[in-house]
Amino acid sequence: NGCQLMAAMDMIYPEHQKKIEMRQNESGKFESAFIAVEIQPTKSVLLKDLVGSHLGIWIAHGEGRFLLPEGEDSYDIPIRYSTSEYPANPNGADFNAAAVVSADGRHLAMMPHLERAILPWQWPYYISYDARKQHELSPWILAFRSAKEWVSKKTKRL
Repeated sequence: NGCQLMAAMDMIYPEHQKKIEMRQNESGKFESAFIAVEIQPTKSVLLKDLVGSHLGIWIAHGEGRFLLPEGEDSYDIPIRYSTSEYPANPNGADFNAAAVVSADGRHLAMMPHLERAILPWQWPYYISYDARKQHELSPWILAFRSAKEWVSKKTKRL
């Protein structure tokens, strides 16, 4: 997927001596689940409006474990699995990383699939049926709105 490609092409932290790798899940299995993640303070253009959120999101991968060989402080890890324990951390990623973002915030490599959690009916559970009916979109739509706003600002300068 795109995250694995970005890691293989060294697009996130090209200045690091030790490179990010994507490895097989520690379970040795393809994992598909709706799990909890936390959005950390970050420079990510996409995630700026979600900082502090605790949300559910789909994962679906067999090789989604971030191997981050530099110290934890060497990375901007904007999305973390809620714990280091399996199955909540479905792959055993270093520092519970579900995503990493480049130093300028423009390039986000993430294993969870936010595009699969935009609509309330895509969530396997919700607070209540009435709450699900009230929401046309989940909070993940804010990532796409942030991207649109960032592009709009950049293109106005041209």
